[in-house]
Amino acid sequence: MSDAKNPTAAATPARRPTLRARVERIHEHAADTRSLFLRTVAGELPRFAPGMFVSIAIALAAGARVRPYSIASCPEDGEPFEICFNRVPNGAGAAWLFERGVGDTVEFTGPFGAFTLERASESETIFIAEGTGVAPIRPMVRRALADRDGPPIHLLYAADRADHLLYRDEFTRLARENPRFHFAPKIIGAGAAALWAELTRTAETSWLDADANRNRHFYICGVGKGVLELRDRLRAGGYERRAVRYEQW
Repeated sequence: MSDAKNPTAAATPARRPTLRARVERIHEHAADTRSLFLRTVAGELPRFAPGMFVSIAIALAAGARVRPYSIASCPEDGEPFEICFNRVPNGAGAAWLFERGVGDTVEFTGPFGAFTLERASESETIFIAEGTGVAPIRPMVRRALADRDGPPIHLLYAADRADHLLYRDEFTRLARENPRFHFAPKIIGAGAAALWAELTRTAETSWLDADANRNRHFYICGVGKGVLELRDRLRAGGYERRAVRYEQW
């Protein structure tokens, strides 16, 4: 997750204890994108649903800040749990996390969030993400695939370059093992506006223009106003408001 997530989500909700976790492992997705695998020092991570995030306390010289980072691992996997993030311009939180090493500890509260998928849907489900926006969607896909006899599931996923298509091998394997899961990765290197324009064009062609079915469910996640524009396009095209869920960073 980048520091660009909606700042209203960064505030720490009340009545949640502060927990401490140790960095158990680090995975480098790319030079500017990393995952930390965290294990709580005392107790265990509270129960969470796919799509939720934790709020991490960032200690900076200018004062403490709190930043939200989606849990990229599945509830069924237990601990350590994974957060994924990338460097962004003026992203003090991500820069601080990049300085953490194995054995270091971080303080966090949570998990929190309403952008979740508790159980597999009875309707065709489409996940749309760009870059690190796939972090909360990754465990959602796993949860959606729990029922092997359910309706089709699609992941439309784009990034500006190949090494920013996170978990690509995993999604490819899941598509090979599950005939109802369709994985469509795209590399679009012309900037964020072009990336979201292509995602929107594909969504329109596949799920607006192709038929009159408006019973599908959508989960959209990523950075910038393209998330909201795609949300609005799907809703204007006849999908119910509650059928198009989103998280803008």
